[in-house]
Amino acid sequence: MVTGGAGFIGSHLTDAFLARGDEVTVLDDLITGRPGRLDPGVTLHRGSIVDAGLLTRLTQQSRPQLICHLAAQIDVRHSVTDPAHDARVNVVGTVNVLEAARAAGARVLFASSGGALYGRDAPVPSGEDVLPEPESPYGVAKHCAEQYIGLYNRLHGAHHSVLRLANVYGPRQDPSGEAAVIPIFCTRVLAGEAPLIYGDGAQTRDYVHVRDVVRSFLAAADCGRPGTWNIGVGTEVSVLRLVGIIAGIAGHPVTPQFAAPRAGELTRSAVAVRRAARDLDWRAVTGLADGVRTVYQWIEAGAPDRALAGTPSAPAAAPEPGGHARAGG
Repeated sequence: MVTGGAGFIGSHLTDAFLARGDEVTVLDDLITGRPGRLDPGVTLHRGSIVDAGLLTRLTQQSRPQLICHLAAQIDVRHSVTDPAHDARVNVVGTVNVLEAARAAGARVLFASSGGALYGRDAPVPSGEDVLPEPESPYGVAKHCAEQYIGLYNRLHGAHHSVLRLANVYGPRQDPSGEAAVIPIFCTRVLAGEAPLIYGDGAQTRDYVHVRDVVRSFLAAADCGRPGTWNIGVGTEVSVLRLVGIIAGIAGHPVTPQFAAPRAGELTRSAVAVRRAARDLDWRAVTGLADGVRTVYQWIEAGAPDRALAGTPSAPAAAPEPGGHARAGG
């Protein structure tokens, strides 16, 4: 079962499970998910993880061995304006998933956050042992959900795991939210408009392609052991560097516009990925330019719902000296 399976990451993950012969059930409230992203062979149930009764009925009917829990309220700004709703979905909803999984004897893989969890004073790249100090209700809710997963492992002997995702990008990603800067910029460049940068463009993030994220879920599913793993490239990339990459793909210069920085935005963020390499034999292999090209070409083709993640490409570049990619770096 994939909660949020009609979403950006969830639909790609659903495709991957189907491709290897697994039976997949999807639960999605379709607020941001799109049925058109799903293979016709997928069983889709429309509903929310906040509905504990529905979750229990579905898991009792389908008896999944594994629940990949991706359904979430993902808008950081909305979490600030309505933290109670964010907590209902991201904390209570996760507890509902855990209870349904316990009744069905299923293991849970939880999609958590790397960028929103560690905080502004964390070392970069941030390892899994760094004390979380979230800067938003969204980050607090994700951290709280992780604590419940750890509790269920201790209390009930479960083998649930946490994947702390960096900034995921790729085809099928709606251009909304901070993590969607790549499709937003590609859309504007293709429309002949200037990308809008908040701040000076030196702020960094760790961008990991959706096909690499899907591989991490499959590796964690097959691993079978509980754990918490960062899933990213481990390299900082500045916003200005992204603009340069998109300009190269577009084949013409791109001059961005600048606006005042947004309050509370982290200036630097990247996750350390050594633990995933050690425990899961996983590392990101998609080079950033090749990954951004899949997004650019997807938007250029009209952003079809069933766009694939693309074929594997060259390994991602290693971090530059000091691990901090700046403009022109």
